[in-house]
Amino acid sequence: MKPLKIQFVCIGNTCRSPMAESVMRHWVKEYDLSWNIDSAGLRTWNVGRKPDERCIKVLAENGLTTEHVGRKIDLMDFYNYDYILAMDEHNLRELQTLCKDESQQRCAKVELLGKYIDREEDQIINDPYFGNSIGSFRCAFLQITESCQNFIAAHMYTD
Repeated sequence: MKPLKIQFVCIGNTCRSPMAESVMRHWVKEYDLSWNIDSAGLRTWNVGRKPDERCIKVLAENGLTTEHVGRKIDLMDFYNYDYILAMDEHNLRELQTLCKDESQQRCAKVELLGKYIDREEDQIINDPYFGNSIGSFRCAFLQITESCQNFIAAHMYTD
């Protein structure tokens, strides 16, 4: 079984996608999987920057850390990753548009990360950046954690 290569994507690569990267790295290590995990953004706003302080705080509350430095998704990512997991429907549509021109070639499977949550109301991981409390980051963390655990359960023995 070859190791999976997974990339998480949100708009700016400062909140949800680096949080998902950190969460998935934790669970991949716990399950002793040799998967490659990364994250990127659809915009250049946070290229070269650390994740948002609130993201780092919520990760720390849960015993996790991140060394992530923001970057923008590159078209080669569609060839280098098996899965590119979007945080919301806007991210998903933009990723699908970027990938559709490459449909004749091998292209990553582009999905919503939240599709791995059984509750339809939780499948969109809303951007916590503009929220005025840390609670929106904690909510995103819970959705991301459940999604990552379910993704692993769905792919641990099949890919």
